[in-house]
Amino acid sequence: MKQLGFGLMRMPQLDPNNAADVDVEQVKKMVDLFMEKGFTYFDTAWMYNGFASENVAKAALVDRYPRDSFTLATKLHAGFFNSLEDRDKVFNAQLEKTGAGYFDYYLLHGVEAAMYPKYEQFDCFSWLLDKQAKGLVKHVGFSFHDTPQLLDEILTKHPEMEFVQLQINYLDWESQWVHSRGCYEMARKHNKPVVVMEPVKGGTLAHVPPEAEKLFKEYDPNRSVPSWAIRFAASLPGVMVVLSGMSSIAQMEDNLSFMDEFKPLTEEEKALCFKAADIINGQIAVPCTGCSYCTEGCPMHIAIPQYFSLYNEDMRERLDEKGWTVNFTNYEILSGKFGKASDCIGCGQCEGVCPQHLPIIENLKKVAEHYGK
Repeated sequence: MKQLGFGLMRMPQLDPNNAADVDVEQVKKMVDLFMEKGFTYFDTAWMYNGFASENVAKAALVDRYPRDSFTLATKLHAGFFNSLEDRDKVFNAQLEKTGAGYFDYYLLHGVEAAMYPKYEQFDCFSWLLDKQAKGLVKHVGFSFHDTPQLLDEILTKHPEMEFVQLQINYLDWESQWVHSRGCYEMARKHNKPVVVMEPVKGGTLAHVPPEAEKLFKEYDPNRSVPSWAIRFAASLPGVMVVLSGMSSIAQMEDNLSFMDEFKPLTEEEKALCFKAADIINGQIAVPCTGCSYCTEGCPMHIAIPQYFSLYNEDMRERLDEKGWTVNFTNYEILSGKFGKASDCIGCGQCEGVCPQHLPIIENLKKVAEHYGK
């Protein structure tokens, strides 16, 4: 299997303010380009793109290609079941939404300290093995957002899990929150193949500061900036596939251009990535990946990732010289459709599901103060 996977979480949208309003026709073209080059791995989940991702997988992929020509992965998230019966309700609905008949890869979704006890309480690991025994799932695993120590505990208790999906990129390699390197090394210790998510960190590593971009372009002006991030992840031994949440045909074409005949990074190139990481880390105010897990249950309907993106851009500007940026207008437009950052009631549901373990409530206060000026 070729190492690039199509992550169906950030698909192109017809309405940028409605995640479920996916441009299905553009996705079909992207799927065709992907398949023509011999890439086969597609990754979706129950709540991606406003719960529309699995439906789009059916329309753009399953209904248009022979079932044995592609591999499809989806997931069970702890936020969507509260009984033994609920697990099957979600799974059966996923089979219906995708029309896939079975799943090549099925994951327990977003396992971390707060969610792990629920997966154990409802015996989800055994439940997943039962699906495998019945031929409804070919390979079983889980995606993980926590410490190497917890990953060691889970893999020791559940050696039957065949693979693990981890957030790995050169920016988070030494992060004290994400633990990319530590979790990768723990997966290797247990001899588990790794599926990489967030290799471009939600687009952060596609739009790096000018100083970091200069490093890459001086080394090789023909390579795109995001290519460095994806190749970094794909170069690691034991990585089975690297998921890229491509949201345009241009992004698809770029990724295919360097992953079709993949060449691992040299040690010199890896060092360049870490040098760029030092520059980027010094300029990011809120390390949000834009996954939007936080927005689904927000009672105030706050556009959290969008606000953080605007805030990050402004923090990189010389506001002492400019005094104003277009993001003040962008914030007003967004807050006309969504709740303002200042509307946050501090309920904490967002922080409970954030894979990056961000202090979202405190960061929203900073956003509110900044754009309330």
